[in-house]
Amino acid sequence: MTNISDKQLLKELKTKLEERKKYEEEISLLSQELQTVTQRFKESEALKSHFISNISNEIVNPFTSILGLSKSILSVEKNDWKKVVSMVALIHSEAFNLDFQLKNIFVAAKIEAGEVVPNIAKVNVRNIVQTMIESFGLVARKMAIDIEFQFNIEYGFGKNFYFKTDSEKLKLILSNLMNNALKYSYKDSKVIITVWVDEDILNISVQDFGTGISEKNQKVIFERFKRLDSGINSINRGHGLGLSITKALLDVMGGTIEIESKKGEGSTFYVRIPEAKNIVEGFSGEGNDIFFDGDDEIF
Repeated sequence: MTNISDKQLLKELKTKLEERKKYEEEISLLSQELQTVTQRFKESEALKSHFISNISNEIVNPFTSILGLSKSILSVEKNDWKKVVSMVALIHSEAFNLDFQLKNIFVAAKIEAGEVVPNIAKVNVRNIVQTMIESFGLVARKMAIDIEFQFNIEYGFGKNFYFKTDSEKLKLILSNLMNNALKYSYKDSKVIITVWVDEDILNISVQDFGTGISEKNQKVIFERFKRLDSGINSINRGHGLGLSITKALLDVMGGTIEIESKKGEGSTFYVRIPEAKNIVEGFSGEGNDIFFDGDDEIF
């Protein structure tokens, strides 16, 4: 049997203690990582549940309205065209909202799958904005809201201004901001859309004079599936998907979005999009095919 000196024994004990301490630290670190993963999983499940609940509401309600109104039209007495026209207008409004929500859902799926890439073309900015304003015209008139368009860009090619960017993503960004502005505006107010260029940056602001957003909620408003009022039967419809999609699309395009808002006084969203450096030959469409076009694809 080999004799071990006190000094060697102490050294070996010290080594064992250091190894045990190292193992304890590794176990503690693994435990913390497991707790983090578990918490993220719980949050993911909660988000999924909230998302599905709100999405179901957004899809089922318009479908139910469309079916009910269509059935009512079939029972309208002959020559009562005024009633028919009124019901058709309601059907159009519900179909418009359904189409808008479905487009957001499909894009959200592509974003989650990492399948969104820029598709650059020379875009007629003025025409696209005007087309989006016309698309939301019925919604605005229904709420007695005026949409004011300020185009602060000198004409470039002929009477049009072209900017190299992704036209379809720009349409959806504008649509989401306009929908948000109208949804939270007071009746008999207005929404102001302003467009200008700062060097190679396209700037767009959408201002409303509605309910506004508190400082606390401004910090989470662009998070995925967040909603300021999560109640299913909320007066303000929407599932918090639009602004998160807008932020995700701008990230893909290298752009940014900021908000200035005061509770009870309204909000202004500022979008900045840098011009793409890609060399492109063709021009995009005029932007009037985003809704109700069976052959239209977002990406």
